[in-house]
Amino acid sequence: MPTSGPAVPDVDPDRVHETIERILARPEFAPEPRSWVERARDEVVERFAELLDTVFAADAGGALGWAIVAVLTAITVALAIWFSRGVRSDPVVPARSAPSLRRSADDWRSDAATHEAAGRWRAALRCRWRALVADLAGRGLVEEAAGRTAGEYRRQVAAAAPAAADAFDAATALFEDAWYGDRPADAAQAERLRALSERTLEGVGSRQ
Repeated sequence: MPTSGPAVPDVDPDRVHETIERILARPEFAPEPRSWVERARDEVVERFAELLDTVFAADAGGALGWAIVAVLTAITVALAIWFSRGVRSDPVVPARSAPSLRRSADDWRSDAATHEAAGRWRAALRCRWRALVADLAGRGLVEEAAGRTAGEYRRQVAAAAPAAADAFDAATALFEDAWYGDRPADAAQAERLRALSERTLEGVGSRQ
């Protein structure tokens, strides 16, 4: 009776991305505020996420995907050690909180436009949704943080801006279906997410 090889578990690139963010956000790895190191770190995290998305879309979580994850994990550890060099506790000065990994809504929209031009619709939808979250955070309606789930953002929007909740729910569902549900994405969905983002922001008004 023929036997199949061992099953290879799927790896969610977005969760790997969030794990990397949490590692690099630890206080002992924090660079000086607004330094070039912080900007470089954020860029590396984002590029990792895009690379993982591309690899797993092509390899479906197979051997190549696992090899890439192993390499990126090693690189992340090396970067974390490098970032921590020279960091020492000061017994007089209280420890600073970890710097924010927040990117601006305009940055996310710029990335979305780049993905759309290249036909990378799943990545484009993710960036459009992240831009919406950044816009809401800028208005004080959600607290943007690494590792926060879409469900938590839903609850925050529902509590802070009920008039925008339905549009945000629909936008989030569109993003989750494509990114986590691995459903096909296309230009029409990108356009719909843009429209839902506009409706969400209209619902919250001009609150700052």
